[in-house]
This record gives sequence, structure tokens and C-alpha cells, in this order.
Amino acid sequence: MSSYLDRIGAGLVLNNPEVFGFDFMPEELVGREDIQGQLASIFSSISHPEGTGRAVITGPVGSGKTALVKRFCDDVVRHLSDKRHIKTVHVNCRNAATASRVMQKIVQDLDPGHPDRGLGVGELLTSLRRMMQRDNSHLIVVLDEVDHLLRQSGDDVIYKLMRIDEDREKAGTLSIILISQEQILDLLEGAVISRMGRTNHIRMTPYDEAGLLQIISQRRDLGLVTGSCPDDILTLVSQAAAPSGDARQSIELLEGAAKRAETSGRSIIESKDVQKTVVTMPTNVDSMNIEEIPPHAMLILLGLCRRLKRQENVTSGEAEKLYHVVCEEFDQGPKGHTTFWKHLKRLAQEDIIVTRTAKAEVGRGRTQHISMPHMLPSDVARRLETLIPNRLRR
Repeated sequence: MSSYLDRIGAGLVLNNPEVFGFDFMPEELVGREDIQGQLASIFSSISHPEGTGRAVITGPVGSGKTALVKRFCDDVVRHLSDKRHIKTVHVNCRNAATASRVMQKIVQDLDPGHPDRGLGVGELLTSLRRMMQRDNSHLIVVLDEVDHLLRQSGDDVIYKLMRIDEDREKAGTLSIILISQEQILDLLEGAVISRMGRTNHIRMTPYDEAGLLQIISQRRDLGLVTGSCPDDILTLVSQAAAPSGDARQSIELLEGAAKRAETSGRSIIESKDVQKTVVTMPTNVDSMNIEEIPPHAMLILLGLCRRLKRQENVTSGEAEKLYHVVCEEFDQGPKGHTTFWKHLKRLAQEDIIVTRTAKAEVGRGRTQHISMPHMLPSDVARRLETLIPNRLRR
């Protein structure tokens, strides 16, 4: 009676589902090695007894800001374990957008038994100072999505945290890292900017396709059954997520494709699993504006779609042959090679297809490989088969 449930947890593709969880932190952060080096340089003095560090990290959603900082905090605690007793507290200011809630979160993370009500910010700061002095420790405070705190309560609590050692000689009790999607320096008072240091601002850009490929390759190796996800599938996923540059989107796409394959009872992810997942994503464009492309671009695209229903990519040489076949089907004379390439370039510019150059399998030249990660080829083909006759009659 319940045989349909047998697929749950079958492990045909997903081996370690937790690898795709939002809070999963890999031992090694890939694709951001240069920025890891910048952050380490900002905190270069933290190995000394009086050393502290202060950094502001900004960048768009999915650029790896939080992952960078969490990985750094874990690594620096381990790296300096024989030199300093370092503790870390991570506060999400979307959930703690007032000075008192920020301080309560910090103090209670360090001492879960500390009273959580009835104390003002000043009293909580005093408690924090006593805790750090008692065990001679150093605290790294991370204020994530700090723009929520700044807009609701200002930067006074940040200023007070940075002054926690002001009346003590040779004391480096606290470091601070601010994270935001926005460029928040304009929201900070001059006194805070002066203490933070403008040169301690790290701007993170969206991931490029190569960076996304590194990330999902790592997640595949950690989370999927060996052999269940070919390299071509990873390329398709990274191409699909490249317009957003969002690492989280690429991870969700890979996980979604794996689940689709497993639900179908297959042990290998296919291109249709990726494409069907892409079209469900909130950021997906509704099949692009295919009605506006020229008739012969439609014919080229139809040939591509028919082949891409069965395989991950098509070479440019194959694409031109497929175009000639479709032209014959619709009783049209094919355009020349130059016009063919012009239409192919337009399809790529409008993100309907994705092209990448690779070494040719035969000879010493290079060839274009064409894929369609952003939509389902079978759906596009059906639309084109309806649109093309009407366009050709005009």
C-alpha cells in the first residue's frame, strides 16, 4: 500500500542531503581564495595578545559573504588555538535589529544562563567585559545584515563595542566584522568609520560561471552518489545560475535536479532534470521573448531544441546541420554561414542559449558548444512549431 514511499531516502542520487542545506559549511571555501587572503591580512595582528581586527564586507545576495566569514572564524579559532583563546558570536541583525537585542544575543551566546531581560545596553556591555576578562579570551563579533540594525537603531552599539577596551592598557578584547548587501559606510557616523577604517572594506562581486562550477563540483562530491552527476550536468547548472551569480541558486538547482532524478527512479541526473528545475525558480524568465526573434533564428532554435531534448549540448557545426534540416521541413532556403552565426549570437545575447568555446575533438581548432540551461527545450520546441508557420506567412 505504501510502495510509493519507497523512493524517499532511497539514496539513488542524494547521498548526504545535509550538504545542500542552507547552513552547511564545507571545510574548504572554494572560489574565494583571493578574498580570504584579504580578510586574513586585515586580521593579521590578531595573533598578538593585544591585536584586534575590524572589517566591513559587502556584496549581493549569494556572493558568499556569510560563508566567507563563518569559514574564517572557524579557521582562525583553530589556527590560533595555541596562542589565543578566541571565541566568535554571529548575530543576524534582521532578527536582532536593536542595540539591546544585539547585546542580549552576544552575551547569551557566551553564557546561556545570563538573564535575558531587564538589563540595559550599558549593563550588558559591562557583563560582556567581565566575561572576556575572566577567561582572558578574545571575541570576534559578526553582525550580519547589519543594515537592519543601522536603519532601526543607528550605530551606537557598534561604537560602544569597539570602545570596550578604551580604559585598559594593552588589551585586545574584541574584533568586529560587519556584513551587508549594501554599501553601508554612508550609514555609519564618522567616529565609527574612523575606528573601522575605510581600507578594511571588502567588496564581494557575484560569482562568475567558473566560480559557480567550483562550488557545485564540491557539493556534488560531498553530497551525491559517485557517478550520479556527470560533468556536463554541472556545466549546465553553472550556466543556468551564471546570470544571477548566486551560489545559493546554483546549489538549489543541483539539489532540485538530483531530487527529480531520484523521484523518477533514476540513478543519474539528466539535462531535463536541470531544465525542469530551472523553470520553477522564481528568477526564471518566462521562456524569454521568443516571439520577437527573426524567423530564421526561430528555425535555428527549433533544430537546437529538438537535439537538446536528448543531450546536454550541441556543437556549432551540428547546429548548422540541424538548421538546414529544419529549413527543408518548412520549405525554406537556409541563410548563409555568416547570417547563421549572426542569429546564433543574438540567441546567446538574449540568454536563450549559452555558448562556450572548447578545443575541437578533431584537429587543432576550437568549436562552440551550445546548451539551453534556462528553459526546457521540449517546451520551447512546441512553442516554435506553433509560431514558425505564422511568421513565415508574413
